[in-house]
Amino acid sequence: MSDLSLYRNIGIFAHVDAGKTTTTERILKLTGKIHKTGEVHDGAATTDFMEQEQERGITIQSAATTCFWKDHRLNIIDTPGHVDFTVEVYRSLKVLDGGVGVFCGSGGVEPQSETNWRYANESEVARIIFVNKLDRIGADFLRVVGQVESVLGANPLVMVLPIGREDDFTGIVDLLTRKAHIWPDPGNPEKYEITDVPEDMVDMVEEWREKLIETAVEQDDEAMELYLDGTEPDMDVIKRCIREGTRKLDFFPTYCGSAFKDKGVQLILDAVVDYLPDPTEVDPQDLTDEFGEPTGEVATVALDEPLRALAFKIMDDRFGALTFVRIYSGVLNRGDTILNSFTGKTERIGRMVEMHANDRNELERAQAGDIIAIVGMKNVQTGHTLCDVKHPCTLEAMVFPDPVISIAVAPKDKGGSEKMGIAIGKMVAEDPSFRVETDEDSGETILKGMGELHLDIKVDILKRTYGVDLIVGKPQVAYRETITQEVDDSYTHKKQSGGSGQFGKIDYRIRPGEPGSGFVFTSTVVGGNVPKEFFPAIEKGFKSMMDQGTVAGFPVLDVEIELYDGGFHAVDSSAIAFELAARGAFRQSMPKAGAQLIEPIMKVDVFTPEDHVGDVIGDLNRRRGMIKDQDPGATGVRIKADVPLSEMFGYIGQLRTMTSGRGQFSMEFSHYLPCPQNVAETVIAEVKERKAAS
Repeated sequence: MSDLSLYRNIGIFAHVDAGKTTTTERILKLTGKIHKTGEVHDGAATTDFMEQEQERGITIQSAATTCFWKDHRLNIIDTPGHVDFTVEVYRSLKVLDGGVGVFCGSGGVEPQSETNWRYANESEVARIIFVNKLDRIGADFLRVVGQVESVLGANPLVMVLPIGREDDFTGIVDLLTRKAHIWPDPGNPEKYEITDVPEDMVDMVEEWREKLIETAVEQDDEAMELYLDGTEPDMDVIKRCIREGTRKLDFFPTYCGSAFKDKGVQLILDAVVDYLPDPTEVDPQDLTDEFGEPTGEVATVALDEPLRALAFKIMDDRFGALTFVRIYSGVLNRGDTILNSFTGKTERIGRMVEMHANDRNELERAQAGDIIAIVGMKNVQTGHTLCDVKHPCTLEAMVFPDPVISIAVAPKDKGGSEKMGIAIGKMVAEDPSFRVETDEDSGETILKGMGELHLDIKVDILKRTYGVDLIVGKPQVAYRETITQEVDDSYTHKKQSGGSGQFGKIDYRIRPGEPGSGFVFTSTVVGGNVPKEFFPAIEKGFKSMMDQGTVAGFPVLDVEIELYDGGFHAVDSSAIAFELAARGAFRQSMPKAGAQLIEPIMKVDVFTPEDHVGDVIGDLNRRRGMIKDQDPGATGVRIKADVPLSEMFGYIGQLRTMTSGRGQFSMEFSHYLPCPQNVAETVIAEVKERKAAS
């Protein structure tokens, strides 16, 4: 049995160009996972690696890799480079126990880093900070430390100081041990010298070391008392205090170096082992019901608990479909039958593997704390819970909002249709908030997603990863229709043609339903004027008409229909006659009931530096937005507003212009509201045009 205290599930996340790839690569090199020691990594491999990295994280082939450092097992997870509003980011953060935030020494804390950091705070992931690229022109370690404090509102605990600047950057001083680590030979990270602190840095080292110890001992009353009495606690106690404070997110141990020049990565690995929590030290995951409400139970990380695991990433590689799984509790053996609590179906575990860049190790068993890939699972999507057949549970409810935006796409060349179909199928499995439909009238492929950026990235992945060039149409908003008033009405369907005819008469009431209720059908017929066996046919007739409203042909929401009377004929009445009566009734009554267009309203969360708050609010008001809340924080102001989706196209460009590139926003669907008259007229005119063109 493996000892869980020797496990570290970590992610390396950063702004796109901060050096996440190179850092990951050096870690794998140092831990002996890739390349022979001492081999300089240059040429084609590096550039490939970089390109892929910018797309997907660590590599295209794997989403998790395992390596060992000082007898500790490190599961390094690819955190997505794009912090979009997709499901995947949250999932990746969810399965991490700790992380390494990489910042560029010259670029400092960039907007993307802010977003990453905010997500990690929400997921309560302990982190250490690595300030990379100190060999660059303009790199300044202490300036970046100051930015972490002022921009991120975090508390960096400085653990090392750099020796020299920019081109003269030669090594680092470890404050705890008061020793200098010098790397004379770039390209050979294992070869370094440990010497005394350079004379000109002694005072500075003592000053920063004092700050470090003072902050650390606050975690332990005994150590604090010792320190105040003038005795420095021993090293183990200080390390224990740092570990405790890191786990509680009180501070973030901060290191520096240059991954490209192989300087300082060992200390990062030591810090991962020394200060980041193991799986048992993290608060256990809540179990929820299917609607996402906690049940009060938790998935305790232990081997003797029932099996609970979360599928957090689906990937296709040259070996076939891989489902990446984090096991929270229990043990999983090859050949076990497990339950997918979302689908209610059982699956047999065929092959389990541990991923290492391009290779994989076959596994016979895996246990709580492990991150593994299972080959060839059916019907499993991102976020599904896999559990013991006898103990069903849900780690996270799969509640996905309906897509609110769609684009029509077509392959540029004729032969691309099949290729596109296969690629889109894989992408839907990876991201359940992404949907695909075929338009019945025009035969176009419609991609649906959660926002403009979401679809942009999907089109980009189709192009770059799968090599499918697309012609992309204009984004379309998912408008809906509803009614505003109650109407009592009657409809008779009568058709006489030689032999038996068709007859069905219904008296009904149509009224606006509760928001979010969809379609509700009730019957209060008494006295057998309409026999009960025809009720399902009447309901089916009404329901089938809900897909296309009478205003502009959009689906209809929130309508209640009550059947209260009618008439039938002993010979001519049939289920089909009553279904046709219901269809005719719907067409007849919708316009009478004040049918109108409703539009999706988005919950928009904008982050802006204080200086630009007025501009941002003014712009949201111009977009018909309703400002709900303003929340000033350490790093700027968060503005929450409800804005119609149709007004949010191209918003990111506008926001960046207004805030000098530092603004960020996210949005998700909130509810539907009636369109203003002028907007509704424009939409109806566009729909008519489209129909005429097709």
